[in-house]
Amino acid sequence: MLVLSRKESDRIVFPTLGISVEVLRIQGNTTRLGIEAPPEIPVLRHEIADLKALLFSTDQTADQQLRRLLHAVRDRLDVAAELLNELHRHFEQNGDETAQRLVLDVFGQLRALETEAATAVDSQHQPRPTRALLVEDDANERSLLASYLQMCGLEITVAHDGQDALDFLSLHAVPDVVLLDMHMPRCDGKQLVRRIRADAALAGVKLFAVSGTNPSSLGIPTGALGIDRWFAKPIDPEHLVAGISAELGIPAVAV
Repeated sequence: MLVLSRKESDRIVFPTLGISVEVLRIQGNTTRLGIEAPPEIPVLRHEIADLKALLFSTDQTADQQLRRLLHAVRDRLDVAAELLNELHRHFEQNGDETAQRLVLDVFGQLRALETEAATAVDSQHQPRPTRALLVEDDANERSLLASYLQMCGLEITVAHDGQDALDFLSLHAVPDVVLLDMHMPRCDGKQLVRRIRADAALAGVKLFAVSGTNPSSLGIPTGALGIDRWFAKPIDPEHLVAGISAELGIPAVAV
């Protein structure tokens, strides 16, 4: 790699390729470049080049290319979510309600983007797998249950607690089912149920409690306004998968 230092208006020339790069402006940590190249040579930002490579890789089927592109979109949205959450916390601490609403509007637009992308992919291919969000603060239980559900054909996303789950749901397409523990830090199961059921954008998502807590002790209703179904710990994974299949009307997958 050739490393050079250049000032504004300096140029770097690749004579055999017919390409020149000019430093137009340096401001803080940002450098603005002007690039001249022959018309047959594409010049792309690296993130766009990455996405184009996903689309036009010749060793993949069209289905694989679209699926990889959707995963790339989701990865970008995850990064955007982290940045927006940090920005939202900043405005919240400073009492700027207008800015907070604008950030939430951006969240809504990004969630709509992923939903539209997923719908476009699903409409042209085989039915997508059932999407489940597993909310569990115990790392060992989370890992074991997520692995089993994946083997059963579910598409699993994990969240470490209720707030982590809300952050995910605020940005991504709505999953088919949320599996949640009741006793978690930051936002516990009861709070999470209340927040999800109060969000019109999450209407219709199935909520399954995976908990050792007696349902009656928490005062959470059963049904569309609360938990759709309870599964007691220690969990029987086959019983859980059968319950998910029955509630969602999908074929059960035996492991």
